[in-house]
Amino acid sequence: MQRIHFSSADLARTRLRTSAGPLVETAFAAVLLGRGVGAPYAGWRRQVSKRLPPPRPGQGPGAGADELVRRAVEYGGTSDGTPSGPAASASARDTTPAGPSHGPELPDIWRAAVAPYWDKVLEYLEADCEARGRAVMAGGVEQLLSTAHPRITWTSPVLEIPGGPDGDVVLGGRGLVLTPSVFLNHRPGQLIWPQDGSGRPTLVVSAPPRAHEAAVLWAEPDETTEALGALVGQTRAAALRVLRAACTTSELADRLGISPAGASQHAAVLRRTGLITSRRVRNSMLHSVSPLGLALLDGRPARPANGPRGVRREPLARAAVLPAV
Repeated sequence: MQRIHFSSADLARTRLRTSAGPLVETAFAAVLLGRGVGAPYAGWRRQVSKRLPPPRPGQGPGAGADELVRRAVEYGGTSDGTPSGPAASASARDTTPAGPSHGPELPDIWRAAVAPYWDKVLEYLEADCEARGRAVMAGGVEQLLSTAHPRITWTSPVLEIPGGPDGDVVLGGRGLVLTPSVFLNHRPGQLIWPQDGSGRPTLVVSAPPRAHEAAVLWAEPDETTEALGALVGQTRAAALRVLRAACTTSELADRLGISPAGASQHAAVLRRTGLITSRRVRNSMLHSVSPLGLALLDGRPARPANGPRGVRREPLARAAVLPAV
C-alpha cells in the first residue's frame, strides 16, 4: 500500500492534467499487451495483433511496468510533460516516441497500439477530466481525491493506493498532478516523479473504458485518419483536430498530453505549412485551423474562393506535405 501525505499547501497545488503523455501511455500499453485483457480491451488487442507480431522469446519490452514508465519519463521528459535530455529535440521533430537503445520496441508499440487511436484517446481523457473537474467544483480537491478510483482511498490527509510499492510519500508542499490513463490497467494508480526528483509528481489513475466507450475508442481507423497521420505525423494530426476549436499553446499542450514547448514547436511547423493560423492575445498565442487545414482534415482539395480561372490546382495532400521527420 502506498500512502501519499498531503498538507494544506499540497491540496492547494493539486491540479488535473488531461494525459501523462504519449510515451507514458505507450509504456502502459506495452504492459497491457503482455497481460490478459478484459472485454474493454478485446477489440484493441485484436487489431493490434494484426499490426504487431507477438514477441519471440527474449524479445519485447523485457521490463516491468515501473521500469518501462521510468524509461518513458527519462527519454520523453518529466512527469509534467516537459522534455528533458535527448528527448527535448526529438519531441519537437515528433511523431514517434523515442526509445532508449535497450528498449527499441516502445516506438513500435506506439505506432501499432497507441498512435492509431491517439486522437480518440485524448477525447476520452478530456471528457474524463471534465467530469473530475465538476467534482472539484462540487466538493473541492478532497472530493477529487476521494473519487479518483474505486480502489483508491482518501482519508484526510492521506491518499492510499493499493497494488503498488509499499511506503509513505510526503509531498512537502509540492502538490500533485492527477491524470487519467486509458492503458493503465494493472493497478488503480501509479505515482511518477519528474526525472530530476524535484517538482510536482504525477499520479496516473486507471480510467478503463466502459463497453460503449470502448466501441468508439477502438473503432477501426478510417483511411482519411490513417493518411493524415502518415502525412503530418500522429501528434500533429491530433493537434489539427484539436484546433478545430481555437485554443492557446498551453491548452493545446494539455489536450495533447505534451509539454508547452513541444506544442509550440508543433504549432510553428503547422503554421509554416499553412495548416493553422496563430495570433497573439495578450500574453498568449491563440491557434486555430486554417481553411487549408480544414480541407486536409476533411480529405478534400483546397480550392480558394477567389483565384485565376483555368489554373490547375495540385491535390491538397501534395501541396501540404510537411518536411520529413
